Amino acid sequence: MTHTLRRLMPLLLAAALVPLTALPSAGSDADFYHNPLKPQIPNDGVVTSCADPTVLRGQREGDRNWYMYCTTDPLNDGDTAGDGPINFHPIPMMRSRDLVNWTYVGDALPNPPEYADTGAGLWAPDVVYSKTYDRYYLTFVVTNTDQSVSGVDCQNDSAIGVATSRSPLGPWRVSEIPVIPPRHDPNSTDPCAFFWTYDPDVLGDTVNALPLLYYGSYYGGIFAQRVALTPRTMTPAGDATRIAIGNRYEGANVVRRGDWFYLFVSASNCCNGPLTGYSVFAGRSKSPLGPFVDREGNSFLQGRVGGTPVLSMNGNRWVGTGHNSVFRDFDGQWWTIYHAVDRHDPYFESEPGFTKRPALLDPIDWVNGFPTVRGNRWASDKRMPAPAAQPGEESLYQPDVLGKDRMAHPLFRLSDNFKSGTMSRLWEWVRQPDPAEYEFGNERFKFLTQPKDLFTDSNNASVLTEPTPNRDYMVQTKVKLPVPEEGCCHNYAQAGLVIYDGDDKFIKLAHVSIWETRQTEFAKEVPRRSRGIPPVRQHGNRPSRRLDLPADRQAAHGAPERQDRGVLHRLQQPGR
Repeated sequence: MTHTLRRLMPLLLAAALVPLTALPSAGSDADFYHNPLKPQIPNDGVVTSCADPTVLRGQREGDRNWYMYCTTDPLNDGDTAGDGPINFHPIPMMRSRDLVNWTYVGDALPNPPEYADTGAGLWAPDVVYSKTYDRYYLTFVVTNTDQSVSGVDCQNDSAIGVATSRSPLGPWRVSEIPVIPPRHDPNSTDPCAFFWTYDPDVLGDTVNALPLLYYGSYYGGIFAQRVALTPRTMTPAGDATRIAIGNRYEGANVVRRGDWFYLFVSASNCCNGPLTGYSVFAGRSKSPLGPFVDREGNSFLQGRVGGTPVLSMNGNRWVGTGHNSVFRDFDGQWWTIYHAVDRHDPYFESEPGFTKRPALLDPIDWVNGFPTVRGNRWASDKRMPAPAAQPGEESLYQPDVLGKDRMAHPLFRLSDNFKSGTMSRLWEWVRQPDPAEYEFGNERFKFLTQPKDLFTDSNNASVLTEPTPNRDYMVQTKVKLPVPEEGCCHNYAQAGLVIYDGDDKFIKLAHVSIWETRQTEFAKEVPRRSRGIPPVRQHGNRPSRRLDLPADRQAAHGAPERQDRGVLHRLQQPGR
C-alpha cells in the first residue's frame, strides 16, 4: 500500500532526541534464526516481501504445520524486474513446521470476488477455523467495490470479504457478498467519502458460531463486530462497537492473555521506503469490546489517544515495523510476526518508490502487564533463539529487559531557564518572526504558532536553534500547546523539538493536533534522493493514509504555545 503524506508544520523549536545504537549481526543454526524470514519458492528463489502477515497453526487434528498469509504484492524483485507488468500475487500462502523455515505454496485468491471493481486490491488477510462447520474462514480487504455494492462509482469504497475452505491452503470459495460493506461517512456530503474498511482480524484461532471481527483504519477508526458463521460465509450480528478513535491506528490484532484482552495496532505510514515510520502500540481491556487503555491509563477512544509502544525503530537496518500477528509457541512464549522495511534495500527492483516489506519474527516480553518486543530492544538483526513450534519443544529465548536511558550530569552551559526577558546568546533564529509573535521571560519561552510549513518544498516556518553537544545527549523540557484536548480541527498545530541541520534535513519530536486526536509525533526528513527515488519522510506516530485536507483547513489556528524551562544532560545508555 503506497500512500501520500501531506503535512503542515506551524512551529518547531531546536533541541535534541536520543540516538540508539545498532545491533550486531550473527549467524544461525538449527535452534536459531536470523531476520528476515525468507520463505522458499520451489525452484524459484525466495519471498522477500510479505506485508501484513497473519499466522495460524493448523487447527484440524494431525496438522502440525503453521500457515502464514500476506497482502497482495510481488513476491520478490523477479516479479517487478524488466519493462513488463508487475506480477502481483493475490494473498500469498506459506507453510512451515518450525516458524522459521517457510515455503510458498500458492496464492489464495487468484480470482477476485465478483463485487470487486476492476483493479481492486486484496489486502491484509486473516484466517480462523470453525469446529462447528469444519471450515477455515479467510477474511480480507477489497479496496474498491463495484458500484452495485456501494451505490456510487468511487475508488475508495472498501469492504471486508470472506472465503471458506476445508483446508488452510484452499481452494477458497469466495462469498458473493462482503461481510462488512462500504461505509459512507455520515458527517460528509461527499458521495465518495467512505470510511476505510480495512484490516480484518477475528478474535481467536478456533471460533464459535458468533466470533468477533475487528476492522477499520485511520479514516473512521477501528470497530468490533459480532458475526454469524455459515458453512459458506459470515454476516454481521448486531451493531458494531468503536474501539479506537479515527486518525490514529489500523492493523488491529486482539489476543487474550489471562484475564486481559490486548489490542495490538499500528500507526503512521506503512510504505515510505527507507523512512517508513510504521510502529506497533498496545492497550488492554477486561472485555474484547473495550474500552482499551494503555500503560498510563489513556483510552484509545479519547482525543489524547492511548497506546503503549510495543515495536518501533531501534537504530539497526529495520524500519517501518508494523501490522503484526501475535501468538504463543508450545513452550508458552509469546511471539510476533510483522513486516518491516530494510532501509538499505527498501524498494522492488525497477520500481523506485514501491516499498518491499519482508516478514520478521521476534519474541514478546510482558513488563508490568504490557507487551514489548525483545525486552524493549525491538526488531532483531542478529541470531535469535527459535520458537518452540511443536509439542514437547522448548524455546531457548530468555527475556532480558532493557533498562531506561540514564541522565548523567546537566550541561548548564547549553541549557536555558528563560528567566531573562531577552533571548540569550545561545539561540539563533532561522527566519526570525515578528518580535510581537514571541516572548522570553518568567521561566518560559512563548511563541505564537504560524500558518507556515517545514516540509519538502514548503519551507517558511521559523525555527529557534542552538548548537548541539558533541556527545550523546538528552533534552528535558516541558511543552504546552493550548488547543482543546480533543475535537476537530486544529490541523496541524504543534509544538516540539527538532534536531535541525537544514530545511530538508532534520528530526523532530512534537505534540500535534491531527483532526479529532492529539498525538506525539516523531518525524524525519532528508534531502531528495537521486536515481528517480522520490523524496522520503519518516513519521513515527502519524497517520499517513488520511485524505488530503480541504483548503480551509490547511492553515493552523493561532493558539499560542509555551516551552517551559529545559535542561540538557549527558546521556548514559545501557547496552542494546
